Amino acid sequence: MLARRILIMSLCLILFIGGYTPIQIASAASQTITISTSSLNVREGPGLSYRVIEKVSKGQTFTYSKEDGDWIQINLPGSKKGWVANWLITKNASSGSSNHSTLGSQATVLTDGLRIRKGPGTGFQVIGSLNKGQAVDTIDKNENWIKINGSFGEGWVSADFIQSASVSTPSPKKNPSATTKGMATVENLNVRTEPSLNARIVGKLGKGESVSILSFQRDWVKIDYKGASAWVSSQFIQTKVDPPSSSAPQTPAASVIGTVTATALSVRSTGSLNGKILGSVQKGTSFQIIEEVNNWAKIEYKKDSYGWVAGWFLSKSTSKEPTKEQTVKESAVTILYNGTNIRKGPNVQTSVVKRANAGDQFEVLSLSNNWYQIKLADGSKAYVAGWIVSVSGPAPQIEKLGAEKYLKDVTIVLDPGHGGRDGGTEGARGTLEKGVTLRTTTLLYDKLKASGANVILTRNNDTYISLRSRVSTAEYHNADAFISIHYDSINDRSVRGMTAYYYHTYQKQLATSVFSATVAKAKLKDRGVRQGDYHVLRENNQKAVLLELGYLSNPTEEMLINSSQFQESVATGIFQGLAQFFKAN
Repeated sequence: MLARRILIMSLCLILFIGGYTPIQIASAASQTITISTSSLNVREGPGLSYRVIEKVSKGQTFTYSKEDGDWIQINLPGSKKGWVANWLITKNASSGSSNHSTLGSQATVLTDGLRIRKGPGTGFQVIGSLNKGQAVDTIDKNENWIKINGSFGEGWVSADFIQSASVSTPSPKKNPSATTKGMATVENLNVRTEPSLNARIVGKLGKGESVSILSFQRDWVKIDYKGASAWVSSQFIQTKVDPPSSSAPQTPAASVIGTVTATALSVRSTGSLNGKILGSVQKGTSFQIIEEVNNWAKIEYKKDSYGWVAGWFLSKSTSKEPTKEQTVKESAVTILYNGTNIRKGPNVQTSVVKRANAGDQFEVLSLSNNWYQIKLADGSKAYVAGWIVSVSGPAPQIEKLGAEKYLKDVTIVLDPGHGGRDGGTEGARGTLEKGVTLRTTTLLYDKLKASGANVILTRNNDTYISLRSRVSTAEYHNADAFISIHYDSINDRSVRGMTAYYYHTYQKQLATSVFSATVAKAKLKDRGVRQGDYHVLRENNQKAVLLELGYLSNPTEEMLINSSQFQESVATGIFQGLAQFFKAN
């Protein structure tokens, strides 16, 4: 009997041991993370109950060994290891892990008048142009847009008109008329001998410290450090371009003087390469700049004749005492809207003296703070806002900022659904949801960053992030909006269209605004804004929306979703919806 009991207990023990499966913790020794908060506790184990063994600072980068739930074990100096919360760090993308590719090479422009824009989209301000045959340094590629670097700083151009050259890395920019400067955005930024985390550290930059930038290569910036070339992570360098030093003498006149730096510069009827050519001006000739719009300058190129020239071919000097009001000759404005207010002074606080209707015309006398002083029928003077009229004659056309002005400085967390071991749904033709959500998110990220928004990604590569961590990211950063990007699937392959979800009533307005703009731009079937019991909405104290941007289970819709044109449309729609939301709030 005793022998039988021992046998039974032995069999139970064998079954227990054989049935136990340890928790799998992914190894990631070759990948890196960057600390995204000012001071982060490093703990002995994966949890808040473990002892703090060290503190690390924002901007520091570490390799990591493994993950356990919402915690990551990082490799500290001196062969030490410790654990940090994954919602307070950013995982750095490894090569080939994202559809958002960095180029770090040269390319050639294929057409004249290629517009350089502030962000990846036709709605962004034009900051310059390129002509056929010009070589540029490419920094990044995102769908149909390529980010480039030049004397104008950084900008985006259409990928259709750029051809990559057979150069593996960009050569340093050598432009005598402009110097690219950079400023460190974190304390103790490592300066290395090569563009690699494994390269030797030769020094550190303090927050706000300025450096001269020599060139860009992938995620790295080559700088002049103590008279020698060195490298720093581009993630922690804010770039700008110092204006060219003026070759024109300073004058006491209350104006801005532009001196032509091109051999022969065309004068056009409008501030655009599409404008009719009226004449040309020669290198070294100086003119008073009447007005600047989108990097174009209006000048009087000959007596009583006015036109526009490309501002990036002018070297400028500014007088000490600029005028507040500028006289304008032989110009008129046409009212665009019925009931337009004509005011006593050049601001909305002054009293309304008259209301005009669309088509009414008035002579322009002067320009003051983007308001035109006009002459009324009785001979009296009044003012009208420059951005609600059209202009004829040499007076400048006033333009107001577009959607980007409503996005500046707002904090937005973008959440590309799924990732890593969680592939999401699989399309009829094999598309994985986790990949296409990242495509959409990275394009939207670049649009929002170009508008001055503070944008945080819950993941920037093919990494698994728990639902709890996604919500924690939004709450830690006190996000003004949380946008979770998804694509849908169902057994019925004929089902198509877009849907938006919210959970709490305080999330509904955001969901409605973003969805309305997105479905209008993408032109897919409107499946409405609905209440949905999703973790990233239900547990989220921030304003949030979960977007299902089409059905991968529908073969036709899947093909459309994979096109760059659709990705551009849907990212633009979300961008515009966010702008509309913040404009109203």
